[in-house]
Amino acid sequence: MIVDFHTHIFPSAFVKQRDVLFTGEPAFELLYRSPDSRMAGTEELLRTMDEEGIERSVVFGFPWEKEDLHRRHNDYVIESVQKYPHRLTGFCTFSPLSSRALKEAERCLEAGLSGVGELALYHGGSSAVPRGPLRELADLCVRFGAPLLLHANEPVGHAYPGKISTSLSEYYELAKERPANRFVLAHWGGGLFFYALMKREVREVLSNTWFDTAASPYLYKPDIYRIAGEIIGYEKILFGSDYPLLKPGRYFREMETARIPEGSLKRIKGENAAALLGLA
Repeated sequence: MIVDFHTHIFPSAFVKQRDVLFTGEPAFELLYRSPDSRMAGTEELLRTMDEEGIERSVVFGFPWEKEDLHRRHNDYVIESVQKYPHRLTGFCTFSPLSSRALKEAERCLEAGLSGVGELALYHGGSSAVPRGPLRELADLCVRFGAPLLLHANEPVGHAYPGKISTSLSEYYELAKERPANRFVLAHWGGGLFFYALMKREVREVLSNTWFDTAASPYLYKPDIYRIAGEIIGYEKILFGSDYPLLKPGRYFREMETARIPEGSLKRIKGENAAALLGLA
């Protein structure tokens, strides 16, 4: 089974009227003001999945600050999963700073979604989600047995829209404080996996943490697949395309360039995701 663990879908009304949504949503405007920033709906995603050989995708929306928007978007994800239960697994998302975050997460998990995320902050002083709200969301995820997917960007290197200051220690401390949770850090966790090379503590702390590959072709050389697998273990890597930013084929070509063992490649492409999500 090939599983894409990181895809974004948008209701058609959002796609057609994106300019209307910029008001009061600086993160959305930052990432989607450019007409080159693609937005796709469920049907387009499914066509791409068929073309690219993807059997299942994890789908979610955008971390809206306005309650009306994140609720409408999460409802769209719920409806999509109900319509295509054998192709889609849904996560709910919202601004982690929203006063309604906990209630919205509970509503969506009770409605049948399988996880929470991608939670992200794309503007301001830091990309790390405040620890207080995250603790409450983490406790809720444990109660539902749901993974918590967090956006993370690398703390060094070139600038791009949405990249802001990152303290990897925030993600590390959360994993350490909440061993019962299952965390997924997007975009290779900003490189946090590297510290599993340390002799003490880190590998054990990160035993409840997975790393997805979203946007990897824009950020890293193909060698990262092999190097990360050697450091943190291939069983901790989840293929995620960040669709519609990129299509899966580009990732698969880079994985081939990295010369990953066949068994490990199968794990990355889907076996790890299937195990994490409890898929048959």
